[in-house]
Amino acid sequence: MHNMNQVKMLDFPQRGDERGHLVIIEGNQDIPFEIKRAFYIFGSDHDVVRGQHANRRTQFVLINVAGTSKVKVKDGEGNEAIFCLNRPHTGIYLPTMVWKDMYDFSEDSVLLVLASEHYDPTEYIRDYQQFVEEIDED
Repeated sequence: MHNMNQVKMLDFPQRGDERGHLVIIEGNQDIPFEIKRAFYIFGSDHDVVRGQHANRRTQFVLINVAGTSKVKVKDGEGNEAIFCLNRPHTGIYLPTMVWKDMYDFSEDSVLLVLASEHYDPTEYIRDYQQFVEEIDED
């Protein structure tokens, strides 16, 4: 199962009062890495699939801060799991070398992505068969 057993849902503490809620996420505390990059995905149609890649060096935490989406994670050995991101105080931790597909976006979905590395296109694997072959080499 390689890194699949490291994939996990995270629950972030909520603070707030009658004015509303506040969620604080700190690198190396609430998530298991230093945050070097953050981006968010919105305006994706319901039938769009995002992601469709694995990463050799980058770890991610995905949080739907608004709306909902699903994440399918595969290990390249036939195992897969589907996670529903539907609360702004929960996220999913994705280690290196897992294949990820994000899909089933609600119309109001805003998917926040926190990454452990700066963007480097050379560490992305965008072909599933190549990903399977690299997993087999380990």
